Amino acid sequence: MRIGQYIGKEVLKEINNHAKDFFEFVMPPVDIIEDSDHLIVSIDLAGFEKKDIHLNISKNILSISAVRDNKDTLGTIYFRQRPTKIDKKIQLPFDVKDEQPVFSATYVNGVVTLKIPLEKTGNISIQ
Repeated sequence: MRIGQYIGKEVLKEINNHAKDFFEFVMPPVDIIEDSDHLIVSIDLAGFEKKDIHLNISKNILSISAVRDNKDTLGTIYFRQRPTKIDKKIQLPFDVKDEQPVFSATYVNGVVTLKIPLEKTGNISIQ
């Protein structure tokens, strides 16, 4: 292998390593939608097993963490960019109180859907 090819290969390998770090920082994609009764948070976590995903809410911060084994691959790895760990905190549009009803989460086709009930408020009539 010529020196130019070797240097090019090493530079691409280093860029790939930093790209993986970048993707672990910005991943996973998250959607937050409010319907009439719930705040619905959808989190893309494809490739992670349900048992390895942990969600926690404290006040208005949703913490998402997930870890998966980097399975040993037989053969030469040319490109590896899928994250092996996720640790992300997302600010929710309101505080979640401890006494609020229990919320639910599902994991289907690589997407975690978290439903947080909204506090009921009433209209105030002015007399």
